[in-house]
Amino acid sequence: MKIRPLQDRIVVKRIESEAKTKGGIIIPDAAKEKPVEGRVVAVGNGKVLKDGKQLPLDVKAGDLVLFGKYSGTEVKIDGEEHVILREDDILAVHVAG
Repeated sequence: MKIRPLQDRIVVKRIESEAKTKGGIIIPDAAKEKPVEGRVVAVGNGKVLKDGKQLPLDVKAGDLVLFGKYSGTEVKIDGEEHVILREDDILAVHVAG
């Protein structure tokens, strides 16, 4: 299923963290925290301002982003967990280099 978020909303697929620490200790599922980074799957057209103009988003599909731990709404799309966020909930975009 294809999905297109509205206005300044962004669909992100969480990137799962390692199940082991660097020292080799295996972390059980119950002790794992939800990852706060993910890959952008889809973006809306941008925020509509009071004067009717549209402000484009700074992120695009494929970007690796960091977001707040309790941000957004969790949804299942084609059986996979995703998060729908507003652009304001994104804290940073990974810059290659």
